[in-house]
Amino acid sequence: MSTGGRGPIETATAELAAWLAGAAGQPVPIGPPRPFDDADGLTLWPLELRPARQTRSSGAVREPYRFEVRFLLCVTGPGGLPRLDRVLTTATTDGTYAVVLEAGDPPLWTAFGTAPRPALLIDVAAQVDHPTPAAPPVLRPLRLRQLEVRTLAGRVVGPEDQPLAAMRVELPGTGSATRTDPQGRFRIVGVPHDPERPSPVRLRLTGRGLVLTADVDADEDDIVIVCAPPTH
Repeated sequence: MSTGGRGPIETATAELAAWLAGAAGQPVPIGPPRPFDDADGLTLWPLELRPARQTRSSGAVREPYRFEVRFLLCVTGPGGLPRLDRVLTTATTDGTYAVVLEAGDPPLWTAFGTAPRPALLIDVAAQVDHPTPAAPPVLRPLRLRQLEVRTLAGRVVGPEDQPLAAMRVELPGTGSATRTDPQGRFRIVGVPHDPERPSPVRLRLTGRGLVLTADVDADEDDIVIVCAPPTH
C-alpha cells in the first residue's frame, strides 16, 4: 500500500527502515553496499521487484496489483555483525518480515564493485492500489413501489377439453407450486404483479410424460392451459 502520497516502493522502504531501526538499535541508511570500513552499522538497498499472486477483480472494483520488494541488508564493516545478528534474531522471532539467507552470490557483490560480506535478503509485500470509480450521481429522486400480489387460478386440460389431474404447476424461480385436482384445476397464490409494466406470467407444467411452459395472463379470472399429448 502507499501512504501520504508516497509510492509503494518508497512506502515499503520507509516501513522496513523504521522496523530495522528498532531491531538493529540504530537508524539504517538507505544506499547500495559500499566498500568495507570500520563502521559498525548496516546499509539497506532495494535490490529487485518480484511478482506475487494476484487476485482476480470482479465488477467495477479493481483489486490492487501485488508484488514484493526484495531488499539487501548488509554490514558496512566488522562492527556491524552484532547488529545484523539482532536483526536476524528479531525477524525470525516476530515474523514481521521474511528473511532469505541467499545474499552470498559473488556476482551480486561484483555488480556493486565491493567485497562480499554477511548480508540478508528481506522480502516486503507491496501493492499498487487502484482508485475505486465513483458511483454515478442520482439524477432523479428515488421512487419505491410496492408490487401487487396476485393469485393465479385456472384449469389444465387435454385437446378434447378433458381435465388433467395431478399435473404439477409451478412458478419457476419462486418455489411456488401446486398440483391440479381431479377437475384439472390449480391455484397459485403470491404471484408478483407490476401494474405499470404488465407482462405474461410463465408457468411450468410437468406430468403425464409432458414437460412444457405456458405464458398466461394474470388478469384472467379462469386460465385455461391446453396440454397436447407428445408426438412421436
